[in-house]
Amino acid sequence: MTRRKLIAGNWKMNGSLAALAELDGIAAAAAAAPGIDVAVAVPATLIAPAHARAPNLAIGAEDVHQDDDGAHTGCVSAGMVREAGAAFTIVGHSERRSDQHETSHDVYLKAATAHRHGLKVILCVGETQQERDAGRAAHIVRAQTEESLPDDAHGDWLTVAYEPCWAIGTGRTPTMDEIAAIHAIIRAKLQQMIGDGASDMRILYGGSANPANAAEILALENVDGALVGGASLTADKFVPIIQAAKALSA
Repeated sequence: MTRRKLIAGNWKMNGSLAALAELDGIAAAAAAAPGIDVAVAVPATLIAPAHARAPNLAIGAEDVHQDDDGAHTGCVSAGMVREAGAAFTIVGHSERRSDQHETSHDVYLKAATAHRHGLKVILCVGETQQERDAGRAAHIVRAQTEESLPDDAHGDWLTVAYEPCWAIGTGRTPTMDEIAAIHAIIRAKLQQMIGDGASDMRILYGGSANPANAAEILALENVDGALVGGASLTADKFVPIIQAAKALSA
């Protein structure tokens, strides 16, 4: 079946009020590509002003806590980011799994909570360099998908993103065959878990996606878009990725 491409940016711990000017060009490119979806996740402090500046662009959070509220100093809840204007959140990003030691069960809880608060979810899975070198990439991705996916997962609100941890921010990219193989593994695991609904769920590629390699990656089977890090910080680098998706969806 044909799934709409999704190009999602993740600003990580970057950005400022002044940097929101980049959203003008991104929003214009999104408006010129009605056949695809475009979204940008920004730091929590920028969600409200980003939504105000680009009301027709899907603005999201980079993470949410699994609890609705409580004594969790420094964390933000799904309800808080939704109130600020977020339409979606990322959960399970490799940097959260590694730096904050989040487990797949944590990710499962976060995804379920986000959905309950009306947020769409981009759920990330992916192996480290050591795991790939040990020949365990497929096992890790299957396990993370199985343990992270909420019970009521559906393509209407949940997207999976494959992030080879060793390619994020390094400039290194898996071969096209490697990307296609892991995306096929994720699709098969989704089919095993949710049956026919798996065909509706998008799988994004994340890991040093940029204007130079976007068209080739996005043309692969089972690659339904991209989760873009550094290249999403400026319209000059992010817009060509949007345009590559637009060309493939024409």
